[in-house]
Amino acid sequence: MPKDLPILGRLWSKLSPKSKKQGDVGLAAADDEPPRVSSSSTMTATADMERVFRYFDEDGDGKISPSELRSCMRAAGEELSAEEAAAVVESSDSDGDGMLGVEEFVRMVEAEGEAERGRNLREAFEMYAVQGKEEEEERRITARSLRRMLRRLGELRTVAECGAMIRAFDLNGDGELSFDEFKIMMR
Repeated sequence: MPKDLPILGRLWSKLSPKSKKQGDVGLAAADDEPPRVSSSSTMTATADMERVFRYFDEDGDGKISPSELRSCMRAAGEELSAEEAAAVVESSDSDGDGMLGVEEFVRMVEAEGEAERGRNLREAFEMYAVQGKEEEEERRITARSLRRMLRRLGELRTVAECGAMIRAFDLNGDGELSFDEFKIMMR
């Protein structure tokens, strides 16, 4: 499992029923990835997060300590040092008690999910983008670069059709998509 995947994302994939292999820990869940409260299935996502929270909260005190986090990660086949576990907990501990309550846990999962979505969007953008005209200009998606990538994906479009697609989300009217415009398009 890649180390650059967020900690809870790695654990969620281990706990997912679709990833069960011999020796994996299993937990009934709806998806392969951490639930997103912002999705259309808010009730299910919240229930899933609470179930994962209860799994982490080994002593049932309503809080997740760094040692409980380490223990759950170890049970799922992921090693986390004491320092890493403390840093993960500290990063989302809003009341300063050194532990995570359910609300803090949900915020942390949502933040990791948001960061992962941002990385995925950046990777997708880079597949279509070309370097701007000036060396210091950021990469952009042009009608030609969009057409080239769509062709690689088996979708045949003309440059004019690709230009029309870009114009629909081209907020500054320059005929190209910046990363910010791409993010809006992908919402």
